[in-house]
Amino acid sequence: MSGSGPAMASLEPGLTGSLNRVQTNPSNIPVPPHHPVPHAQTYLDELISISKGSTPGFSFRKLWAFTGPGFLMSIAYLDPGNVESDLQCGAVAGFKLLWVLLWATVLGLLCQRLAIRLGVVTGKDLAEICYLYYPRVPRVLLWLMMEIAIIGSDMQEVIGTAIAFSLLSAGRIPLWGGVLITITDTLFFLFLDKYGLRKLEAFFGLLITIMALTFGYEYVMVRPAQTEVLKGIFLPYCPGCGREELLQAVGIVGAIIMPHNIFLHSSLVKTRAIDRSKKEEVKEASMYFLTESCLALFVSFLINLFVMAVFGEAFYHQRNEDVHNKCVNSSVSRYASIFPINNETVSVDIYQGGVILGCYFGAAALYIWAVGILAAGQSSTMTGTYAGQFVMEGFLQLRWSRFTRVLFTRSLAILPTLFVAAFKDVSQLTGMNDLLNVLQSILLPFAVLPVLTFTSLRPLMRDFTNGLPGQVLMSLITGLVCAINVYFVVDFLPTLRGLGYLIPLGLLLAAYVAFVAYLLWTCSIAHGARFLARGRYNRFSFDVSIDGPGLAGPH
Repeated sequence: MSGSGPAMASLEPGLTGSLNRVQTNPSNIPVPPHHPVPHAQTYLDELISISKGSTPGFSFRKLWAFTGPGFLMSIAYLDPGNVESDLQCGAVAGFKLLWVLLWATVLGLLCQRLAIRLGVVTGKDLAEICYLYYPRVPRVLLWLMMEIAIIGSDMQEVIGTAIAFSLLSAGRIPLWGGVLITITDTLFFLFLDKYGLRKLEAFFGLLITIMALTFGYEYVMVRPAQTEVLKGIFLPYCPGCGREELLQAVGIVGAIIMPHNIFLHSSLVKTRAIDRSKKEEVKEASMYFLTESCLALFVSFLINLFVMAVFGEAFYHQRNEDVHNKCVNSSVSRYASIFPINNETVSVDIYQGGVILGCYFGAAALYIWAVGILAAGQSSTMTGTYAGQFVMEGFLQLRWSRFTRVLFTRSLAILPTLFVAAFKDVSQLTGMNDLLNVLQSILLPFAVLPVLTFTSLRPLMRDFTNGLPGQVLMSLITGLVCAINVYFVVDFLPTLRGLGYLIPLGLLLAAYVAFVAYLLWTCSIAHGARFLARGRYNRFSFDVSIDGPGLAGPH
């Protein structure tokens, strides 16, 4: 975003003024970094103006002007990793875990609400605020964690796209060939990016529409029992569930809430021209962005619901032998061999899921499923690229060209995926999706804790600081995320054999716990535990937001 426009013009003087006031403080308290982020430029160069409106109250015209960032954000709720988690939950637990999907989406909305508030109130995204407050080592570590999350997400896009091409070509395009085809995504993305922000947002809307239509078609074809679906959504219980169902439930949370998505959303809301010196305008922008995000996540919930309900109705506790026999007598009989002839419960992934749909409901169902997976994969690569731009610029103040950034992310994502696709079968490739979903869950505290810290920091947020109920609720969500990660670790450790695995894993686990404890410590300071602040961490008393009514002022 360029520095043009009244909103951006007012940002830097406020930041500089706040820091100057701190630096002239006669006390010996260490000051925040005096390297202001230069002009909040991002690779979304366009700043969209908002009409003032002639009448007070809610305006659909204004809502339309604010529409876009929430739908771009919602793409992360619809990537191939989410789709695979949905279908596995349906096949393993039927409709019993639909309520987990609902509440995971609500938890995601609460996290996105904090990202919206931070970006709208301060005019800076989460990565930029982390740069101003955290010392060098923690912020570089946070940047590395987000880069790992982005690369993991991009690997899921590569996997999804490769599987979609394999299904659409009836196996003529090998998986490694599909992985290589994803290189062309970068060229298409760079081409599309030149046509302006609103057109880019419209393209994302088209991809979401394709997913809604394709997965909605599968829902109509399968015709799940609506009463059972509604019971699964609104009755939070899981009769007869065991360890496998529990693993699927915690996997939903890891798949739904992406850590880098919080950084992304806090930057996307900066694409609207807002006069941050006016409290009412800031409040109005936050309201419209939140409304749009609610609509976007409702659509993403419906799409995820379609997938989970389809597999919950048609393939819940299906046996391999039954599926094999059905495929042999279908129009896609060439795929029958992927299901062994035994009485074990069928294990599904996004590849086998499409095949099963084709066996039971015709070849059209298989191809429509593949188109939906392709749309999910293509959309997630673009949001991942933007997230990578924002976290690199914010944390490191390092600006790369679009092409360099896309090439960096895609290269790191393609190399391990290509290796697995070339030397392993499709089950190994889709198994990577499960591992990457767990990775996203493990990295989630490194986004949730910083955004909770800074939106609870009164010197920064002033009148828009999180209230006590919000702080308690988000603290509980953070505790839930940490508990899920502990469960994953406890479940995973017994599968390892030998000290060769346990010693490195123990060291990594100790480092992980130490860093999370550090973030909890700084979060406690932001929540008012000033006695914990020592040395440079007194900077959490300083304001780096813009000057304006109710937003900043002398401290």
